[in-house]
Amino acid sequence: MRRLRTLLVDDSRLARGELRTLLAAHAEVDVVGEADDVEAAVAAVAGLQPDLLLLDIQLPGGSGFDVLERLPRAPHVVFCTAYDQHAVRAFEANALDYLLKPVEPARLAQALARVLQRPSEPSPPRGTPLAAGDPVFLRDGERCWFLKVGEISHIEIDGNYAHVHFRGQRALVQRSLALLEERLDPAMFFRASRGVLVNLRQVRNVEAGVGDGYTLHLEGGTQVEVSRRQAREFRERLAL
Repeated sequence: MRRLRTLLVDDSRLARGELRTLLAAHAEVDVVGEADDVEAAVAAVAGLQPDLLLLDIQLPGGSGFDVLERLPRAPHVVFCTAYDQHAVRAFEANALDYLLKPVEPARLAQALARVLQRPSEPSPPRGTPLAAGDPVFLRDGERCWFLKVGEISHIEIDGNYAHVHFRGQRALVQRSLALLEERLDPAMFFRASRGVLVNLRQVRNVEAGVGDGYTLHLEGGTQVEVSRRQAREFRERLAL
């Protein structure tokens, strides 16, 4: 059985104790240490080399995000916090899950299962494009989704916002298309036109479009136009 060397990072001794109690039910988890502030957490990761961080948001000396910023390469991360407003930033930092306190045993078990499904190597450095299997968290008003990058079919710009389309649904997120393009794997997502990114793995077939452009037919029936300007790059990208 694969073992998860786990570091608990929380400024509350009571919260760390509660996590230890919950983790005792999981034979695959070895709690190798604890830390209660940013400095201690960074030092503990360097010294203990854990596979998993159970990480709080609010910490003396900064935040859980400050801990991750100071690590050259982070272990797998699951946030455990009382604050739900940081979820989007957490998933942008490549967190595998986001648990709200008090942590429910079933949600913790789900998070651990997600970690065990990942490769044993630590999370990629910040700035590394998200791969098809990487998780993302989307929130549009009161609606929230947790999905894999590969499930996104296309993204359309709308001013300072972007419509992210997936599973026949869409979410409006406050991100520019350029920023999203930086976060996504260029081998998978293609700028079909000035305002649209399309997941090439979701393309079902291609037909000649207006002028020298193309029309892409995506899984689910959506059609996306490749502009004349982008048509040459599209041909070169997919040519044998």
